[in-house]
Amino acid sequence: MIKAKKAIRAILAFLYRHTYRHVKVKEKTVFFLSFHGRGYSDNPKAIYEYMRSCGEYANYRFIWALRDPKRKIEGAKVIRYNGPFYFYYLMRSQYWIVNCKLADYFLKKDDQIYLQTWHGTPLKKLAHDIDVSDDTTFYRTKMSKAQMQTTYDRDVAKYNYMISPNPFCTEVFQSAFRIDRARLIETGYPRNDFLSHFSEQDVLQMKRKLHLPTDKKVILYAPTWRDNSYRLSGYTFQLEVDFLKWKQVLGDSYIVLFKPHYLIVNTFDMSQVKDFVYEIDAKADIAPLYPLADLLITDYSSVFFDYAILKRPIYFYMYDIESYANELRGFYFDLYETLPGRIYTEEDLLLADIAGGVYEENRISAFHKRFHVHEDGWASKRVCDIVFKKEQTR
Repeated sequence: MIKAKKAIRAILAFLYRHTYRHVKVKEKTVFFLSFHGRGYSDNPKAIYEYMRSCGEYANYRFIWALRDPKRKIEGAKVIRYNGPFYFYYLMRSQYWIVNCKLADYFLKKDDQIYLQTWHGTPLKKLAHDIDVSDDTTFYRTKMSKAQMQTTYDRDVAKYNYMISPNPFCTEVFQSAFRIDRARLIETGYPRNDFLSHFSEQDVLQMKRKLHLPTDKKVILYAPTWRDNSYRLSGYTFQLEVDFLKWKQVLGDSYIVLFKPHYLIVNTFDMSQVKDFVYEIDAKADIAPLYPLADLLITDYSSVFFDYAILKRPIYFYMYDIESYANELRGFYFDLYETLPGRIYTEEDLLLADIAGGVYEENRISAFHKRFHVHEDGWASKRVCDIVFKKEQTR
């Protein structure tokens, strides 16, 4: 089955490269893709929902590529990711709104506009900035360092615009992706707009939707994957926490939302901590969980960049920080100086500080001033004004 799918995709890619110039672009058609079709999420989702809410885009046609083509998205045509219509609408759409790399064989015509939204402010180094030896091979792709960087270079060459959420990313993206400053639009992240507009009623409704108790404090635990821990189907994660201990120390005042990174493929047994730990599907969009959480525990995931907008307590449980920092791909800044919270390597100390309400509020304020200068709830509008209105006047 896998070989058959690869063969079909190779045929479609061949046909694409030899026919794309002969398919006329349909004006005001917008193609959306998030995390290679894994879901309806992130910056593409936020931009889409903004456009749907504005009468000025009422005559636009919207296409969403998903791995589950049966999913309904109001106002959009949903097509199968990597299916025949996926290739067709990439040829046909005037605008591409994407938050991940496209395959090398997708070529863009001059009258098409490619907006790369990307998917987070990076803590770990990216692309040309990764600190590894030249003979390194990456994960399941078996790509060399040079091959990996070339895949970015080919995609970046097609961008008309790339969103930068803050001045830090404007500098980093130029280095990591070798993109010129003129194509970077420093607007803030559309996916964070809702963090400036949600209400307590929105929080209550989301808790009820997830069947969560409404009278307890919520801890969001969101760890990320490790580059050197994987199997054929994807990245794996060794859960280095004792949730029974968490329950004992924190008591009945808390519940935990455990949200693994979407690339993590292994499963976890939560039967012993039922009604204390609520596991969220790894592939679910994490953003709606932020307003529910009274505090965040994470490690090297970039989720803290977004969550910090709320100015709520953040704790960094980095039990493997020494090996992670020395053996993997490196960080963009000194963690101890810049992170909006304390780093913990011992679980007992982490739990004691949470139970005691101890956190470093001054670090959160300093972090907010540096990384959230554009997070005012109107990034989607700024992006659309640049990408759609500007292009219409050319």
